[in-house]
Amino acid sequence: MIDSSSPNQPVQNYEIVNAGLEAQVAALLPSVAGYGGNLRATNTIVPIVDLTAAAEGSNVPESLQQALAFGSQTAFSVSNANSDLASNVGFWRVTGTASFISVSTAEHARINLIDSTPTTKIVWSLGTPSGKGNSQQFVSFDYIFFLAAGEKINVECSLRGVINGSYRQVADSIGTLVTPSGF
Repeated sequence: MIDSSSPNQPVQNYEIVNAGLEAQVAALLPSVAGYGGNLRATNTIVPIVDLTAAAEGSNVPESLQQALAFGSQTAFSVSNANSDLASNVGFWRVTGTASFISVSTAEHARINLIDSTPTTKIVWSLGTPSGKGNSQQFVSFDYIFFLAAGEKINVECSLRGVINGSYRQVADSIGTLVTPSGF
């Protein structure tokens, strides 16, 4: 065992070979990307200073980074139709409300994910079946979605309903945060 408190003891240097760690260092610290050296660890105790936010170029906490912002939001309103919202790869925040009045007919409001084949997956839905009499539904929603290449977010609403809201990209495909417009 090596006693690191003794100045006569050698410091052992261990090479770390891990592609994931190396990619994270390159992504978080672009100024040292391609520095040519390997990651190393020693048996010396070193205090840790978290420079993650500064290295990423963001000093805002993730919860504040996802704020709704005038210049970042794209508003939508869909009634008796469907509409594609976002199709760029990355993470998207979609927030809004859905409402409808059912008059003995089936009514619905949905958020769908659609891939390139195209296959549709209903990921959120509000609805009533036909023949159940008159009813009124009103629900708010706030979700974060991830889109891979070729996928899109779609909203749809039946005849007597409306789905309103807004959306914006909150991170790119590798998780780099997109700060609100004007920050």
